Amino acid sequence: MKIIERYSIGTGDRFGRQGLAQIAAFKQAREKGVTAAIVWNKSNREHNFIGTQPADQRAAADRAVEVSGWDGPYHVDADHVGLDTVDRFAPYCDFFTLDVADYIGKGANPDLVEAFIGRHGRLFASGGLPVALDVGEMRAAAGRYLNAVGEAAKIYRRVVELRGKDDFITEVSMDETETAQSPAELAVILAALADEGIPVQTLAPKFSGRFNKGVDYVGDSAAFLKEFEADVHVARWASKALGLPASLKLSVHSGSDKFSLYKGIGEIVRREGAGLHLKTAGTTWLEEIVGLAEAGGDGLAVAKEVYRAAYENINELIVPYATVVDIDRSRLPEPDAVDAWDGPALAASLRHVQSDRRFNASMRQLVHVGFKVAARMGDRYLDSLAKHEASVSRNVTENLYDRHLAPLFLG
Repeated sequence: MKIIERYSIGTGDRFGRQGLAQIAAFKQAREKGVTAAIVWNKSNREHNFIGTQPADQRAAADRAVEVSGWDGPYHVDADHVGLDTVDRFAPYCDFFTLDVADYIGKGANPDLVEAFIGRHGRLFASGGLPVALDVGEMRAAAGRYLNAVGEAAKIYRRVVELRGKDDFITEVSMDETETAQSPAELAVILAALADEGIPVQTLAPKFSGRFNKGVDYVGDSAAFLKEFEADVHVARWASKALGLPASLKLSVHSGSDKFSLYKGIGEIVRREGAGLHLKTAGTTWLEEIVGLAEAGGDGLAVAKEVYRAAYENINELIVPYATVVDIDRSRLPEPDAVDAWDGPALAASLRHVQSDRRFNASMRQLVHVGFKVAARMGDRYLDSLAKHEASVSRNVTENLYDRHLAPLFLG
């Protein structure tokens, strides 16, 4: 089995052009003593929106590694795959995010639930579990999650058929659902995954609070950190008691820009000797637009065109992301007004610097989900990235290192 590194970051790269800039941030972190694996992730939905293939994702990652001379760890993630999409990713990926959120709460067969309790009731009651869980709670959690775990098993076994069992890393994603999973429910989920023989190494639960795309955490940060630490303890228990991999760790999805959480998360994983996977995928695309705006001239014109099209097509764009954006439309300036802005003004409105009064979280979320607009521009957008590479790359690297890697891992 391929083992995931202790720290890993899901970077994403919507258009496959920012690998070098992303690697530069990881090199800076390594110079400070922190080695994290790069995990380039891209979902089937994103490939379809942009018109790329998993082979393109692999080629872009390998090319960036070769050109940069990066000798650190990296992986390519088949992000949010299901049985209907996994085959197209299998030849090109070594990290598979099995998305089973749609199967949560479907009502498991009562016989399967009772069999689960028969297998694990004594273990859960033995006193070793780091959270409280009575039989009634166990039964309710098993009923809610066993179908989802069964679907994960089907996807996992399909990947094994296509790649063999020793050549990939398994992540299970349950985050894109309405109800957060408690630490006690996480224990039930992990026990069910162990029953299915899935060597899960990262698990993405639905945490309490709002993890909106491209903006800070919304919720009680202290309560989140207490929950996160309890989840860390459950994951450690599951590795020892259930025979799951020792590399098992939590995965925080929609993890970019959660600045109010990074210091606390970092302190917990260092104190507990735990690992962490953090997904920051869409923030790279946002920094492309920031860099184009900052470059001025035709780069600024492209950035303004993207904003206008996103504004005019907002209803279409937010549909796939309705559960992870909170856009206040009254805070969105009219495109005609934005057309009068200079580059620094548009860049500042989108760059996530909370101390800057010009920052506009609603604009940032809208552009975050608006990458389909740039995809429709085709070569015109890609040519603009190439022409203004210096400005774009600088913003990508600074955002990833200064606002993500450094506060998370260096405090």
